[in-house]
Amino acid sequence: MPPRSSPTPRQQRLGVELRKLRERAGLSPTEAAALLGVDRAKMSSIETGRVGLSAERVRTLAGHYCCTDEPLIAALAAMTVGRMRHWWDEYRGVLPNGFLDLAELEHHSTRMRTAQTATLPGLLQTADHARAIFAESVPPLPAHEVEHRTSHRIKRQAVLHGDTPTHYSATIHEAALRMQFGGAATARAQLGHIMEMSERDNITVRVVPFTAGAIPAPGQTIFYATGSVPQLDTVQLDEVHGPVFLDATAQLDKYRNILDRLEDLALKPDASRDFIHEIARDL
Repeated sequence: MPPRSSPTPRQQRLGVELRKLRERAGLSPTEAAALLGVDRAKMSSIETGRVGLSAERVRTLAGHYCCTDEPLIAALAAMTVGRMRHWWDEYRGVLPNGFLDLAELEHHSTRMRTAQTATLPGLLQTADHARAIFAESVPPLPAHEVEHRTSHRIKRQAVLHGDTPTHYSATIHEAALRMQFGGAATARAQLGHIMEMSERDNITVRVVPFTAGAIPAPGQTIFYATGSVPQLDTVQLDEVHGPVFLDATAQLDKYRNILDRLEDLALKPDASRDFIHEIARDL
């Protein structure tokens, strides 16, 4: 199988975690390659996600690396499952890869947390609100691309529904709630949708009011995806050029702390729902 030209973040993450195990074992790439029966170049491609491995070979490597963390080994082996076609693949070549990568991350998350100060969480947006946001892109997007991005955003929300919906916790600053994308009617419907979604058992919405004062990471959109094991947690940040994915231990600790601090500053869920209702009533 030829090397992948554009491995997804999930494929890259498997390679990263295998590299971490190798380094903890004190083995060089050349030594690890010899244990697996491949050359140094292929070992490098494995650790960058450009070449895949079977679950059996992942377990073989874990044994060579003296890893006894069975939950981690099982989680890494599960990441080797053959490439399945998912709904977001229909957008491949239509939307930037970052959109597809985010959908894949959400799909595999066991729990999700987000904090936003200037925009509303994509998983809680209505189609009209999302469309109004994309219509403000600079440079302007063609009408068909606005529709592609809008439909992709709405389809992402499937993770919040179904028989086993993912738990989702959103901390939203008052500033984001008061932005009127698409006009007052669209904004009112959007706030109503958030209130309705916040009543679901798997969704928690908290509001940070202006009166809370200074906040950490102002203006930054933070998305924290919990993996099947703690070592596979991921942080995604929105940047002008697209989403950025972080997985270093120090980075995960940093953003967990920021999310915790923002939740501490926020109103309780019931009070947050009442607060959103007041904003909507004034529109």
